[in-house]
Amino acid sequence: MNVRHYLSIFDDAGYPLVAALGMTPEFHKEHGTGGFDLEHHIHFLREVHVGDRVSVYARLVGASSKRIHYVMFMVNETRETLAAVFECVNSFADLRVRRTAPYPPAIAEAIAQMLARHQALPWEPPLCGIMSA
Repeated sequence: MNVRHYLSIFDDAGYPLVAALGMTPEFHKEHGTGGFDLEHHIHFLREVHVGDRVSVYARLVGASSKRIHYVMFMVNETRETLAAVFECVNSFADLRVRRTAPYPPAIAEAIAQMLARHQALPWEPPLCGIMSA
């Protein structure tokens, strides 16, 4: 599979993550908001072949008033291997002025709750070491 397809799969997998935090397409449309990816890192571990079945799992690793830092793991279900790790810093944005903005209180609380759950996991996520929220 060409590298551009890995990014496409990770991009698609990001929407359910932010929706779980309250940032659904409807929320963004109603409030004139969105998100900006500020930085990515993909660690390619194993080749995925066209036709392989993959799953993506997400984990929050950090947050600030305007940003989330997360990793996603692409598992090749067909070959039972970890295919790639995607690390990202994403910012909340006010699209009316095209600038980053603080998360609304309800979303900030959802982020804090998910982050606490993910930080309680008994293993350290593999991070590139140069990104932070």
